[in-house]
Amino acid sequence: MKRLTLLAAAALIAAPIYAQNIATVNGQAITQADFDQFIGLLSSQGAPDTPQLREQVKDEMINRAVMVQAAEKAGVNNKPAVQTELELARQGILVRALMADYLEQNPVTEADVKAEYEKLKAEEGDVLEYNVRHILVEDEATANNILQELKANPGAFDELAKAQSKDPGSAGRGGSLGWATADNYVGPFGQAVMDTPAGQMTAAPVQTQFGWHIVEVLDSRPLDFPPFEEVRTQLEEMMRQQVLMDYQESLRSAAKID
Repeated sequence: MKRLTLLAAAALIAAPIYAQNIATVNGQAITQADFDQFIGLLSSQGAPDTPQLREQVKDEMINRAVMVQAAEKAGVNNKPAVQTELELARQGILVRALMADYLEQNPVTEADVKAEYEKLKAEEGDVLEYNVRHILVEDEATANNILQELKANPGAFDELAKAQSKDPGSAGRGGSLGWATADNYVGPFGQAVMDTPAGQMTAAPVQTQFGWHIVEVLDSRPLDFPPFEEVRTQLEEMMRQQVLMDYQESLRSAAKID
């Protein structure tokens, strides 16, 4: 009777110890803790914690254990190239973990993002965008001839652009480039756009690396700054990257590098 009691007690003690492992592979334990961490990692990346996922993870951990044991038995883990890869992988994991921990301790808050948005909005100032059309030709003489023809008949711009412009992207649209800020164009073209009043053509053809342009500014208007909600995610990510860059630079500056 006493022996049976001892056996029962031993079974009660052993049960939770055994339950700490989800499987053993050639005597090597795959622990419940490692399994739970794997599940937690996948869940943090958006995978739903389902019985199917848990079965897949268990199979994957068993497969990995089998393959790692085979690799170690074959000695491939001792090859220099493999050792280098392992070290680089270890470094990469540590760096990512360090950065994630730093961001957790130094988060970019909603208030930070809004403040940066207002700062950028103020810096943008009164930027204009222009509705522009042009005719692109290869030489100055041809450009001057077209310009003179347009001065005599301004309504011919659309027809002449379709017939003579060498710009395949705009010729079919009568030379229209649509709305854009001046810095969207190459230097001389953009400067000509800014210098030309709305409703007028440039006084002379404009030369760029693409050829000679007859440029007409149809209209201009203040550029609308995008609303906060439209750019919040992008701005927050940009700020997070800047925080990490500054942190990395501070670590490097503090390091003794010979």
